[in-house]
Amino acid sequence: MTTFSIRFLKSIANPKAMARAAVVGCALLAGCAQLQSAQSEHAFAEPNYEFRPGLVNDASYSRVTLDIKTGIEAHIVEYSDARDGAYRFKDGDEELELKLVRVHMAYLSKLGPTTHFACVDLATQNGDVYDVDYFLEGEPGSMVVSDRTLHKRNGQPRYVWEQEDDNTWVRVDTVDASPELLGVVKGSDEFEFTYQATVPEIGTEGRMWIPIATSDEFQSIQKLTLDLPGTHEFLTDEEYGNKVLYLTFGPEDSGKDLIIRYEVKRSEKAVYEGREGDAVKHLRPERLVPSTDEFAGIAADVVEGIDGDLQRARALYDHVLDNMRYAKIGSDYGHGDAQYACDSGTGNCTDYHSYFMALARSVGIPSRFAIGVSIPSSRDEGGITGYHCWAEFFTEGHWWPVDISEADKSLSLGTFYFGHHPANRLEFSRGRDLVVTPGPVSGPINFLAYPVTEVDGKNVKAKINFSFERTK
Repeated sequence: MTTFSIRFLKSIANPKAMARAAVVGCALLAGCAQLQSAQSEHAFAEPNYEFRPGLVNDASYSRVTLDIKTGIEAHIVEYSDARDGAYRFKDGDEELELKLVRVHMAYLSKLGPTTHFACVDLATQNGDVYDVDYFLEGEPGSMVVSDRTLHKRNGQPRYVWEQEDDNTWVRVDTVDASPELLGVVKGSDEFEFTYQATVPEIGTEGRMWIPIATSDEFQSIQKLTLDLPGTHEFLTDEEYGNKVLYLTFGPEDSGKDLIIRYEVKRSEKAVYEGREGDAVKHLRPERLVPSTDEFAGIAADVVEGIDGDLQRARALYDHVLDNMRYAKIGSDYGHGDAQYACDSGTGNCTDYHSYFMALARSVGIPSRFAIGVSIPSSRDEGGITGYHCWAEFFTEGHWWPVDISEADKSLSLGTFYFGHHPANRLEFSRGRDLVVTPGPVSGPINFLAYPVTEVDGKNVKAKINFSFERTK
């Protein structure tokens, strides 16, 4: 554990100032600029910040976060202009040259009268993405960077933050970090989850399809509350049994919010029994998880000389872990396209697990996809920046949960994520190429987490905001 510490807002009885900031910040996330790739040099001393009581004003927080974002972006531009256009950062003996990808609006925080925190993604030209923590000093409009540290490389943290009893936050090396600090709640978890979406501008008619989480062996929906504009009905996709909320809107619904609140009890998911007959259908290809000679050849090479589906699945899991890196670059990631993942070696959770499923199916191991959200483990309330997905494979009468993208972020948890999903999750839906009636004009739904939205027959994006509060 380092000596670097930050004393956060001691007057706030509930020491969750950063979490509260995240709720507001998440609402701004959709407008956050996503630019091109990036690289950087480390020449800042580690400060020791002492923060005073009563500093956060929620009513004015949106303005403050935009000031922080502006300050960070100005720093990067000015720093680069003074160094031949390159934003340099020292990573050990390696000097990186970075470009801005995005400022994480959900994690911008006012820590003191003139002290602020920001988390920023920058990337190299070859696509390595670095998560950099910044501290800024100064008044709105004239902030300067006082410290910056490399937090993550391609999603893998160098350190995590831990809050102590006196509200001091300290940096902890990932080697010394507990599973909770690395995103894992074991045993069980209980929380309220809020799914909020805003109806876009409607011309003549709008339609929206939203997943509705249901109870199963590992999650229990204790209460479901709906606050919905327009008209609605519930649909079921017959292939996988997903429950889908179908809404229709008129022009008068433009800009209205729909809110779905869950009270959830969730348990850690380990290996569990299944039926061979049900598993066989998960050998079939899907639009973005096709059956090809290329996948068959790669998988055959990986499992050559290995007996038993369990051992072969582990070899394929390790192959994906070793050959992919977590990077959200451009517009091609995030569709769950196995071919893209194979060709680029990059992507997010959808791409990791689609590639794994394509390989596993090609050697006769049934595999299936699920998507929902990962509930933060190191805080008890606040915003959630987006969905998360995972997979399961079937062998010897049992389903084995896997989460390769999370294992890649925290390699010390590689064994845990082969056979487990933590309790701090909420599953929305299972499967790919979902068919419901009525369905979108665009055809089967690739996967369902965010709203699938149509306005006058055309696909559009709806603004979303996820948040939670732990109740356990």
